[in-house]
Amino acid sequence: MGWLDALRGIAALVVVFDHSSYTFMADFRRELMPQFNTSRYGIMVFFLVSGYIIPASLERRGCVRTFWIGRLFRVYPLWAAVAAVLLALDLAGIAETRDLGQQSAASVAVAHATMLQELLGTPNLLLILWTLSYEMAFYLLVVALFTVRLHRRSAAASVTSAVLAAGSVTAGIVLTPSALSRLVGTGPLIAVASIAMAAAICCASARSPVLRGFGGVLGGVLALVLVPFNGTVPPWEGLVILAVMFLGTAVYRAENGQSTWRCAAGTAVMVVACAVASAYQYGDGDHFTRRGWIVAFLLAVLTFGAGLALRRRRLPRMLTGLGTISYSVYMVHPVLLAVIDSTIGRRRQDSPALEVAFFIVLLPLCLLTYRYVEAPGQVWGRRWARHVQPP
Repeated sequence: MGWLDALRGIAALVVVFDHSSYTFMADFRRELMPQFNTSRYGIMVFFLVSGYIIPASLERRGCVRTFWIGRLFRVYPLWAAVAAVLLALDLAGIAETRDLGQQSAASVAVAHATMLQELLGTPNLLLILWTLSYEMAFYLLVVALFTVRLHRRSAAASVTSAVLAAGSVTAGIVLTPSALSRLVGTGPLIAVASIAMAAAICCASARSPVLRGFGGVLGGVLALVLVPFNGTVPPWEGLVILAVMFLGTAVYRAENGQSTWRCAAGTAVMVVACAVASAYQYGDGDHFTRRGWIVAFLLAVLTFGAGLALRRRRLPRMLTGLGTISYSVYMVHPVLLAVIDSTIGRRRQDSPALEVAFFIVLLPLCLLTYRYVEAPGQVWGRRWARHVQPP
């Protein structure tokens, strides 16, 4: 859908600016962030779009097995290519990977293979990978609802997540980030979670209705445990992220006549109110951080609403085309920045010209990764999905 591609294109540009401004526009960034958190704006738009698209993808296929195959070939080829390039650059001394602490290479590799590393107490190889962990948790929840035939209760799921986020803060319940990792240890948690995730996906993809239900519920429980109890972002924000994605699903239901627009609007009001209340209480007087987050969140919701209102209008091809390569833009730009930071170094004074030049170099590179990594992966995924599609 063109309007969704346009939204992803906008979100990708903002996220890239947020990260590249560290290198090229540091002074401007310091002034802007307290008023408008560009990172949170971009990722919230992405999460709203994912919430709209992912359940539609599953229900269009009508098969959990082909859904997981589609996700596997949509996400992993570029993810693996970027990780391999970054590790090679690190070995060559051209770019540095993030400090992964005292964890073994095996545990780090397993955690990243699940894409739940952000929720398993493992530092991300690339900082931007943390959002993919919440995407994966959402996939598990969507499959869980689908296998138990509650997938049309998106509004209830959204409101519940939002209310829990606001309620936990209001009641003074303080959940520390990565609480489970501290309690049971990162290694055991990675082992248990990776086995549970593999079992959940395999069982939910089985032909037996009993196994499908068991696998779906197992994956859903895993996501519901990890998001509030072991994310590195504040637990209230993890719950808000789930609420935002299910809000996107509620809009999809209304758009396709499976629910009412009144229900979607009511869900939006509840999610926005609870998210803003949670953010306002978080921070212990850090007014500018709260304001920056709240402004970004509200603008993200308004941007999604504007895209929805314009969904039947013809949108600029450049913007929709940017949305098509948005995953490449999102994944490739940190690697390019890592090379620049390790070689040329960050600018001491703001340089808008270099900021623009960065985009000029980045976007053609992303066109190449889309054409030679993303697109072939999607083709392979569709072929495999057709091969295993049940009659």
